[in-house]
Formats: sequence, structure tokens, C-alpha cells
Amino acid sequence: MTRSRPMRTVMLVVVGLVLAACGGGGADAPAPDAPSPDASAAPGAAVPDAAGPLVVYSGRNENLVASVFADFTALTGIPVEVRYGDTAELAIQILEEGTRSPADVYFGQDAGALGALEAQGRFAALPDDVLALVDPRYRSRDGRWTGVTGRSRNLVINTDLVDAVALPASVFGLVEPAWSGLVGWAPTNGSFQAFVTAMRLIEGEAATRAWLEGMLANGVVPYRNNTAIVEAIGRGEIAVGLTNNYYLPRFVAEDASFPAENVYLPGDVGGIVNVAGVGVLATSSRPAAAIALVRHLLSVEVQTAFGSRVDAAEFPLREGVDSTLLPALDSLGAPDLDLSQLEDLQGTLTLLEDVRAFE
Repeated sequence: MTRSRPMRTVMLVVVGLVLAACGGGGADAPAPDAPSPDASAAPGAAVPDAAGPLVVYSGRNENLVASVFADFTALTGIPVEVRYGDTAELAIQILEEGTRSPADVYFGQDAGALGALEAQGRFAALPDDVLALVDPRYRSRDGRWTGVTGRSRNLVINTDLVDAVALPASVFGLVEPAWSGLVGWAPTNGSFQAFVTAMRLIEGEAATRAWLEGMLANGVVPYRNNTAIVEAIGRGEIAVGLTNNYYLPRFVAEDASFPAENVYLPGDVGGIVNVAGVGVLATSSRPAAAIALVRHLLSVEVQTAFGSRVDAAEFPLREGVDSTLLPALDSLGAPDLDLSQLEDLQGTLTLLEDVRAFE
């Protein structure tokens, strides 16, 4: 079936064009070595630069995070003004605004957008004690942003149609004839595109192109997003879907008999862990308050909530905090990857267009 490309995909193309136009950062880009925000600020502490609201550009859904910001204000007295929108669009806006951006904090849905802003010098360095809360695999290796929650790629299967033990150990096995017409993907979805970007980095361009072409030749079924994939799994329309871990728990919570199961792929690129993460703008006029918000997002209370809410079902990234709904993050055996390098979404879009994955 043919699906039209959503606005998000178009915006990601624009991100690539904006980044190319910005070159090495341009006249508006702050120096990469901008001073770090005050490491002493924490929720509940006196924050000297907190006059006026802290401005957050959030690519995370308002229904998911509004209460987190409200709790931060209740704890600290620091008002928060949130601009919600698409992760890619907000990244573009910050790039276009340059040093004039009112944003103090960027809360992005994926590491690619965070890496793109980092590459343009938009983030200040985070304090070492904040960075120490999160495994280095899930934050900027230069200390400019940190993951808040993790989302694993995985397979979701219809348990009436396929046994998990019959699945290949790698997504590369899904090109075999046995899976012809039985697998669904969402090529216009941002999380799928980040996964393909990771495959390009880990396996190389040639292997990634060959896999995409093999999947298309094997009759992979396209859907508009991950939710549509899980719905199709439940109907028995397909047997296997390439998706993220947090979609299925919502269906199971509504119907305990929903005939599906998440299957993780330890050590395989099909099991990469991407992150939703946060960075403090190097141009922020409220850096101490901004760092206080980062600390709040990484607090035990907030991390526990993200890991226990069915509408979130994400992996807490603060070390020592586990989800009550998901397997332990360390048990997934996710491949090692510098998540900042997921910024090259333009190269992925070009590849997907070349192999005609959007048709």
C-alpha cells in the first residue's frame, strides 16, 4: 500500500538543509566552550537567576510531561513556560533564532535532534555530577546533553501467529522468504528513521541499503506509525512489526487478552536504545534554573514515574532506577553507539527515498 509522507518527514528534510546552511555554527552560534551553568543549583535551592519564567522548548507530548513541569514549579517556585511542538521543528526554531532564542532548555524526543543542536554549539556543558547520574552510553560524550528516558527498538509479534523462538536473532533475518508479507514497518516515522541512521553507523551504508531493498522485495507492509503497526498485529494482519517498546503496554493495559508480545534483540541493531533527552542552551539567561530542571528530570521520583506509567513505559536512565513495566535496561544488550551521531537524518531520508521506501 502507498502512504503519503507526513509533515514530520518534510521537517526533517528542512533540518538537514538548515544544518547545512549553518555550516560550522555561523555568526549566531555561541562558542562550544560557553561557561557551564552553576552546578550548585538544585530543586528547592535558591536560584539567583530565576526571575521570570524558565522557557522550555519541549518535543515531548504535553500530556506526558506537563505534570513534571508543574511539580518542578511547586518544588522550586520557578515558573516554567513551555512551548510544545514537534522535536524537529523546535530544533529548527532554535537554529533560526540563534543567540536571540528565548529558550533556556530543549527537551527533545530523540538523540538525533539533540546531536544536531550540539553540533551547532547550541548547548552549554552540563555539570559533571549531573552527567554522572546517567550511563555514558545514553548521554552526549562531550557532556552537552543527557538522556532522560530510553526507548528500545524491538519486534512486536502476534502470539497467535508466531512463536518468539521462531524469530530470527537479527532484523537482517527478516528478509528471508519465510517472512514474506508478514512484517510491518513505518518508514515515515521518526523512530524508524533514527533506527536506520543507527544501522548506517553500525553496519555501514551498503549493508543498510541491501537490508532495505531486501525488506521491500520481501513484501514488507508500510504503516503510518507505530500505533498502526500494533493495531495491525492485534488484527492478525501481519505477524511481526518493527516498533518501539512502549506502544504495546498501552494496548495490553486496555485489553489483557491482546494477542501480542514485545521481543527484544540483544546485541542487534534492531534493539538499539534511543533516548529522549535534555540540553541547556548556551545562550540561556537562567542557566542555574535550567540545571535545576535537568536535576528534577533525573530525580528518583520523576524517573520512577516514567518507568511505571503505562502511557510512558520508558526506561529510566538514572542509574539505579528500574522500570516496573519493562525488563532491566542492562539486560537488553543494546549495541554501543554514540547517540549524538544520529543527527544525520538527512542521509537516511535520502537513502529511504533512493530505495523507494516511501512508496
